[in-house]
Amino acid sequence: MPIFEYKAYAPGGAVRTGVIDADTAREARTKLRREDILVSEIAEMRGGRRTGAIKNKGGIVARLKHMRQESATPSGSNIEVVAAATRQLGTLLGAGIPLTETLKAIIEQTEEKRAERMFREIRERVTQGTSLADALAEHPGWFSELYVNMVRAGQATGNLDIVFNRLADYMQKQRKLRRKIVSALTYPVMMIAIGMIVVSILMTVVVPKITSMLIDSGQTLPGPTRVLVAISNGFKNYWWVGLLALAAISFLIERIYRTSSGRLFIDTNLLRLPVVGDLLRKQAVARFTHTFSTLLQSGVPAVASLEITRNVVGNRVIADATGLIRTRILEGTDIATPLKATGVFPPTVGYMVSVGEQSGELEKMLDRIGAAYDEEIDVATERMTSILEPIMIVVLAVVVGYIVVSIVLPILKVGQIQ
Repeated sequence: MPIFEYKAYAPGGAVRTGVIDADTAREARTKLRREDILVSEIAEMRGGRRTGAIKNKGGIVARLKHMRQESATPSGSNIEVVAAATRQLGTLLGAGIPLTETLKAIIEQTEEKRAERMFREIRERVTQGTSLADALAEHPGWFSELYVNMVRAGQATGNLDIVFNRLADYMQKQRKLRRKIVSALTYPVMMIAIGMIVVSILMTVVVPKITSMLIDSGQTLPGPTRVLVAISNGFKNYWWVGLLALAAISFLIERIYRTSSGRLFIDTNLLRLPVVGDLLRKQAVARFTHTFSTLLQSGVPAVASLEITRNVVGNRVIADATGLIRTRILEGTDIATPLKATGVFPPTVGYMVSVGEQSGELEKMLDRIGAAYDEEIDVATERMTSILEPIMIVVLAVVVGYIVVSIVLPILKVGQIQ
């Protein structure tokens, strides 16, 4: 059944927009009229876009704005929407509710307009005979390759409800892991930002006023004070150069990171950083094991699972190692041997994977590895915070102390002369 997007006037004159299922535009108008809704514009939706938009009274500017909104990728909130819907899909399908009715329930509970439209299109495609995985694949902005392949495996094995529950658990673990890393990096970044703001205010406002008084006294300034005056003048007169330099460096790093060799260079050096590199490595290994385990448990073949895992680990070094493991498996070897040979994964991971393969419980062993690294990430984040906090405090204290000493020295010198 086609999906139509409409703009109408509700009782009382309020403007209302939404989507509705109907065989034709006339039937859609009739359905809405029964609810005392007067349609002013209506158009059929296909692939998330209008195929035959009726008149637009907003003019060319409004039309261009609408086109930008239609083509835009949904915001970051789509992850939360998909996670909540995944849990509901697993629960409803596990209760024996048919897929189309389950999707209908999801549509009725979805508050975001874009998400509602997307689920309506998926339900329409499923009703027409398309598999759920193929219908999900038509919306890559919402559903990842991992998600689609797990659903496809679930349909093939008849365990779709179990797959959705595993997907929901996996997404919850990934959000939790991401929050750990973000929370660990937030405090140092805030400390650095606050320190830079304080120093900037001192160098551009406080120091110039005090040093101008010292210069007017006609006294020869000590070396540290002259250096401070030069730095202060640089801050005051050329602050825009610093901003341009930061913007240029950020742009250059982004451009380099987009290239294959550049991303490999950056990711390699990130893993070599003290403290931070250890945390990033643990995060990548945890994501590798959780993703690989979830895919294998859902019935996705090992080769396909490694290909998908390669795209989601978030680090080029780990991704290349995963690709190498996949190549060696295609040549007939096991998983543990090339995993150890990469030198990227810790030796413990290779040993536990080998034990899992020999015992026939690789998925469970990968889960145990992921859980162990989740705990290690907690320890690593606490260690990183405990190390970085005193370092940043000492650095800030040294900078502020130098400013204070540079100001006090000439004042003491003047006092001694008098």
